[in-house]
Amino acid sequence: MRPLRAACVGTATALVTLLTCAPVATAATGTDSDPAKGRDRTFTLIGHLAQETHFPVNPGGAPAQGDRAVFRSILFDLDGNQVGETGGTCITTGVDNGGVEECTVTYKLPGGQLSSQGLLFGILNPGPPPSFDNGITGGTGDFDRARGMIHGDTIAPGTRRFTIDLDR
Repeated sequence: MRPLRAACVGTATALVTLLTCAPVATAATGTDSDPAKGRDRTFTLIGHLAQETHFPVNPGGAPAQGDRAVFRSILFDLDGNQVGETGGTCITTGVDNGGVEECTVTYKLPGGQLSSQGLLFGILNPGPPPSFDNGITGGTGDFDRARGMIHGDTIAPGTRRFTIDLDR
């Protein structure tokens, strides 16, 4: 999710990201361990970057509007169980003021998929990838008509924590 610079997603970026880090039998924050059950729920997942490819507009040159990153991450619950994966793309929309990317990320979870979209700011600044908040734009299966948001934080190189807050 980060043009011309290796980092960790998402989310993800992705959400993102996510993605580059960049966002699931799940680690639910409530008593229910299945993110596809119930309404208005929040759960946390850990994403480990599995694959990332950059497509720069200026190969070997400075970051530019239109740079693209494609990524995939494996998702784990807080107990370390693999529960899903993410896949997404981020496109650099600006390189001034630390840079900005627009990211579209899909989270494959037990029971269905969640789609997310949003901007990541500060992508060209030194250090770990910035935190982000992306909107949930829909889903499939148990997540049909899902809405809410996904917050992503880089917690280690190639690793992001995704807090998924569903409003349904």
